Amino acid sequence: MTHTQEASWSELLSGRNGLRSLALAGGVAVHAINVYVATTILPSVVEDIGGLEYYAWNTTLFVVASILGSALSPQVLEKWGLRHSFLMSLLFFAIGTTLCAAAPSMLFLLFARTIQGLGGGLLLGLSYSSIRLVFEERLWPRVMALVSSMWGVATLSGPAIGGVFAQMGQWRLAFWSVLPCAALLAVLVWTQLRDARAPESRQSGSTLGKVLLLTASVLVMSAGSLSTSWVINLAGVAGGAALVYGMARSDRQSTSRLFPQGTYSIRTALGSLYAGIGLVSVAVATEIFIPYFLQIIHHMSPLKAGYLTALMSGGWTLGSIASSSRGLETGDRLIIVGPVLSGLSLAALGVLIPWVGLSEGTDYSWALYLALLGVGVGIGLAWPHLLTRVFHSAPKGQENIASAAITTLQLYTMALGAALAGIITTATGFVDPGGMQGARQSAQALLWLFALAPLLAAFLSGPARRVRPGA
Repeated sequence: MTHTQEASWSELLSGRNGLRSLALAGGVAVHAINVYVATTILPSVVEDIGGLEYYAWNTTLFVVASILGSALSPQVLEKWGLRHSFLMSLLFFAIGTTLCAAAPSMLFLLFARTIQGLGGGLLLGLSYSSIRLVFEERLWPRVMALVSSMWGVATLSGPAIGGVFAQMGQWRLAFWSVLPCAALLAVLVWTQLRDARAPESRQSGSTLGKVLLLTASVLVMSAGSLSTSWVINLAGVAGGAALVYGMARSDRQSTSRLFPQGTYSIRTALGSLYAGIGLVSVAVATEIFIPYFLQIIHHMSPLKAGYLTALMSGGWTLGSIASSSRGLETGDRLIIVGPVLSGLSLAALGVLIPWVGLSEGTDYSWALYLALLGVGVGIGLAWPHLLTRVFHSAPKGQENIASAAITTLQLYTMALGAALAGIITTATGFVDPGGMQGARQSAQALLWLFALAPLLAAFLSGPARRVRPGA
């Protein structure tokens, strides 16, 4: 990496490098834009084809399938090569998206979202793991920054695409509109990426089995959300927790680990860091329901509700940019301050969103906007410091495992958050009685309970704040 500083943005974005960059960044962009499109149009979808009781399942199944796709991407890349792996992933994504657009019922849509999520997860994993195969090492940092920035692009474009079509009463066209982007990406992949093969993957069948246990735990918890009975809800949570415990026991005793040594104790630095990453990721799952709450309680248009929800993701980006260059001592404080800000903002939303008077000519709408932004900013302030300290805390020889585990953990806890959100909302009136009353009751319960997650992250951050490079 001695020549990293010689690399420039103009070199990366011009000529063949520019087209190759667009191909890899496009893999993340297609996946990320679809996430925000689906979140924005979902209230319109359930109004058209029903299935309100499966509202959270749309995100849960999509993210669970994305976890599997991301976990499988190294093996797919090794077996099929770069070009064919991308094209196969795009085919899965396109088939899933087409089925979403044609879905006659919610159960059919859930099946389609699962296929779409598998293709999206493969695209996500391949886009990152292909960087070292496509570009010279000195260009890697800039390519990584470009690929990661696609989530910011999705924050701006996804709600616009979904919101415009939802307001037209044509939510199906929102899915159809993604397909030309996938087709263009397929052309770029075919013409610009050589069919290179990755070195032999280190991922064993036992590691993949642990990923399957994690995804099964989310599905078991989600099953509990299909009933309004607290007994069934708790049984779903207990069943999911048992599967996670079984996975953790297996991983601790395994020579092929999914998470590095030290992960499973909050007294260790890694345990504290992963707990923080997981808990703040759980908190973000609230954004699944916010467009619905804003449209039902405050009669906002799909476009406005989508963009207000995107304030959370935008705040995450702003917070990360503002805090990424801060030193260790400031980072120690931000690991506490950030999650506390996020938790307080969620608690504030638990008051503001159910408040019908907020949308009846009051002058307090700014408080809603600030609270939505505050959720993301709080996470962003802590995020870079949590991630970089994972690298410093990893046991020697397990640095790659620790790095890869971040993505697995983030996706898993987002899916887990969606499943828990489904349980909470169902149990507090989202489906029965439903409507305005159900939306207000479930919004208050969901936001107040989920406010505890980032606050718990701050409480458990002691070992994380004691990490020092080289210590």
